[in-house]
Amino acid sequence: MFVIIGSIVVLVSVIGGFVLSHGSLLALWQPYEVLIIIGGALGAFVVANPPSVLKASFAGVLGLFKGPTYGKQDYVDLLSLLYDLFSVMRKEGLLALEEHIEDPASSPVFSAYPRLIREHHLIDFLTDCLRLIVGGNMNAHELEALLDVEIETHHAEAEAPSLAVAKVADAMPGFGIVAAVLGIVTTMSQLGGDTSRIGEHIAGALVGTFLGILLSYGFIGPLAAAMEARVQEDGRAFECVKVALMASLRGYNPMIAVEFGRKSLSSRTRPTFQNLEGHLKAAR
Repeated sequence: MFVIIGSIVVLVSVIGGFVLSHGSLLALWQPYEVLIIIGGALGAFVVANPPSVLKASFAGVLGLFKGPTYGKQDYVDLLSLLYDLFSVMRKEGLLALEEHIEDPASSPVFSAYPRLIREHHLIDFLTDCLRLIVGGNMNAHELEALLDVEIETHHAEAEAPSLAVAKVADAMPGFGIVAAVLGIVTTMSQLGGDTSRIGEHIAGALVGTFLGILLSYGFIGPLAAAMEARVQEDGRAFECVKVALMASLRGYNPMIAVEFGRKSLSSRTRPTFQNLEGHLKAAR
């Protein structure tokens, strides 16, 4: 929603200011300049990135028009799931987790949270961590270092689309200059002819520069920044899992371990202690 609102504000401010200063909207209609800029940028984008990043970039842009991946209730469910798993570990031992982590979809613990099961990356991260705890015989420091590497790798992969889009934003002024130069070339070929046509070509060349800068700083650049912010926010779920697992592995009881995880969340999405405690009591 805010992406749409912000884009409208940019468009209305720029175009409105131009019209109010007695500019003609028809002068901005330069389809060939648009073709040069958008086509060139899109082609360079395809050349510079593998298919997986291209697909993720388009999916990431479309995802900005939806709500955040994890809301407050999702984090309540995640913390509740961790509590349930830690309770199984504490009451039945580590080996009792095997039946749950090998097939989460059929596990009564995981299946109680259908929304989370659909988040395959998060569930895979959680189950892989539990496998290491069950069969790896690793101490807390070794496991924490390994999880930090895995989270860093995941974040790097998740941020690749936003970095790719940011590079497109950086290139847009350059493609605007390309369009402007080609417009000047066309203008020079009209010298000695109709002076009104020469003016039109010069205006078209300037519009090319204008479009490149506007698209870069008004639309594509902010989209890249929003995608990066979304990745950072979504990464909180992985940090929450890691912090809670480390607390459990160090011997804290399930409620305290879950509280460690809750503290790692941002204030915008973090459920209150009372809400989480009430939810856990109601689920028992």
